[in-house]
Amino acid sequence: MLDQAVSELSKPRRRLPDQRWQIYPQKPEFAQNLAILTNISPIISQLLINRGIETPEQVQAFLNPESLILPSPLEDFPDLAISLELLENAIASQTKIAICGDYDADGMTSTALLLRSLRTLGAQVDYAIPSRMHEGYGINKRIVEEFHSEGVGLILTVDNGISAFEPVARARELGLAVIITDHHDIPQKLPPANAILNPKLIAESSPYRGVAGVGVAYILAVSLAQQLGQAKGLIQPMLALFTLGTIADLAPLTGVNRRWVKRGLQHLPKSHLPGIQALIQVGGVQARGDEKAGGDGKKEFNIPNSLLLTPNSSNPKSLKPEDIGFRLGPRINAIGRIGNPQTVIELLTTDDMGVALERAMQCEQVNASRQEMCQQIEQEAIAYVETQQIPSLHKDRVLIVVQPNWHHGVIGIVASRLVERYGVPVFIGTYEDEGHIRGSARSIPEFHVFEALEYCHDLLGKFGGHKAAGGFSLPAENLQMLRSRLIEFANQCLEPQHLKPLLKIDAEVNLNHINQQLYQQLNALHPCGMDNPDPVFWTPNVQVVEQKIVGKGHIKLTVAQTVENQEYRIKAIAWRWGDYFHLPSRVDIAYKLRENYFNGNTSIELELIGVRLPIPIQQFFASPPIQSSTTFEYNQRQYTCGFYKNGIEAELRIRNSEGKVLVIQPGHIIGLLGTNRQNAKEVNISQPQYDNIIQAALQALSVLSAEL
Repeated sequence: MLDQAVSELSKPRRRLPDQRWQIYPQKPEFAQNLAILTNISPIISQLLINRGIETPEQVQAFLNPESLILPSPLEDFPDLAISLELLENAIASQTKIAICGDYDADGMTSTALLLRSLRTLGAQVDYAIPSRMHEGYGINKRIVEEFHSEGVGLILTVDNGISAFEPVARARELGLAVIITDHHDIPQKLPPANAILNPKLIAESSPYRGVAGVGVAYILAVSLAQQLGQAKGLIQPMLALFTLGTIADLAPLTGVNRRWVKRGLQHLPKSHLPGIQALIQVGGVQARGDEKAGGDGKKEFNIPNSLLLTPNSSNPKSLKPEDIGFRLGPRINAIGRIGNPQTVIELLTTDDMGVALERAMQCEQVNASRQEMCQQIEQEAIAYVETQQIPSLHKDRVLIVVQPNWHHGVIGIVASRLVERYGVPVFIGTYEDEGHIRGSARSIPEFHVFEALEYCHDLLGKFGGHKAAGGFSLPAENLQMLRSRLIEFANQCLEPQHLKPLLKIDAEVNLNHINQQLYQQLNALHPCGMDNPDPVFWTPNVQVVEQKIVGKGHIKLTVAQTVENQEYRIKAIAWRWGDYFHLPSRVDIAYKLRENYFNGNTSIELELIGVRLPIPIQQFFASPPIQSSTTFEYNQRQYTCGFYKNGIEAELRIRNSEGKVLVIQPGHIIGLLGTNRQNAKEVNISQPQYDNIIQAALQALSVLSAEL
């Protein structure tokens, strides 16, 4: 019984999320001075300081990205001029152009953007996307040979190609011209293309440095349309696709991305593209807000002002990045993962609303299948980890999870969820056949995925990626050696303190300050995303007054805080936290603010992303008083309580006059109650009858500690 109970207590689902909270140092005087100089609120000033924005000039450039003076892309991209010349000549001679895209959201929006713009500019153009299932990422020799047989004269890659030396060399052998547009890391040897457009090849100080593949496509298309004098009517459709792809690809929302995405979010609700409207309709997205975005009369690439979106647009309502990140983007990405990319290309290039709605519904259905698939694989992966790898996780410092019959199109999503759950790098794979494994990797800040894959290069087939994520394949016979090598690498770069998810928190806020006014102030930071995260706040020692499971394992709850003898309550949601239900009645919470729309009413709610025991309780468990036993009275009954060592951890024990003992271990919501461990029963200590007596015991021990 005891062994079983201890085993049950050690399961992660019995604990609170195991996180590292990193709270930014608060600089009230500095923030106040910056606020006065820039005419913003002190809270916004502190949030900007947290993001490295500390001078009035930086604040101005960030809050008003339209004030940036952009250099001509021709100045920053050395091969842009030759690219434009090749495309102009191909259009003039009606030479066949073929786009080779990719099957993720960035690649598909890039493909659609260039298809639409080149067709409008009079080009004879078609496209191909390699099979995710059978060929994997990037242009290959089969596609090159096929293009050649179809009479193609110019190949244009989007969101791929920078590492495709052999396929590009073959295209040149066959007499085809090649323009590579990509944003991935630069290999040691560049392919022999006629022109390469990649922001990683330009100056780090350039505002174009952070663009995704769709950003490179946008720059190329706008520059070409402008050079041909046919930009009118092209900018807004391309901007919509740029915005969709940039956010879905998690590109940094800084520099020119911030400027253009801010415009694009304003424009998307009234986009004339049937595909965008169909996606918004099917995704149930509502435009909202009252912020103004888009040009202040300045020229973009010297484009006439009439082609720019202005802040005086008649419809001020805007989308938010989360609308794309959580609603529109997944519906597109799902197709690339488990469907046919042609569906998305047709969705985003058709001018027929009927076709657009049909394709959007196909995206909806595929996304529903993707969600079910992810949920099932995630549950199977967690079950495997809990039974096979938890005991050695802190020693291994990396998770390697390989199982048969998983769809490799979605295992990357599952890898991200496992990282979120366990706080360690995750390499997840499935068998393509008996002899080969294909997988994805996701990481934590202190672990470099691509370097880890390079460390194992002799055991792998194909592999690629960057610091945070990657993909790989290997012969199945090398799996155990790969596991050992990855554990070896992880132990070289990770310390035990790294093995918890890192939660960066901006500032402490009391619940009485959370209102529409604060939420509206935060609009100044939008659009938020990569490198400009949503603000995260925390509130200490709140009371969980209501909680229940809703949907597929989410916790819906109400929390309360008493400030100056007045209680303030607010609703909250914790996505996919069903394993942590019930939460203790007293916790510190970390959260983002979100708007909830219901029956025509708008309210501010919390989106919980972190929870921990209040600091005093943590401190007691971490270093209990030396003389850690005392007596106290609760509800007219006498109790004794104290801290005692059980293995490496201290546990709190509370004994009543009848000899029954309640045992609590740090971070657990399940305790043991009984006269001895052998016959003890499990109890949920978050229930009021147990929580109240625990609080009384801690108070008594606190008094004892102060006296000592």
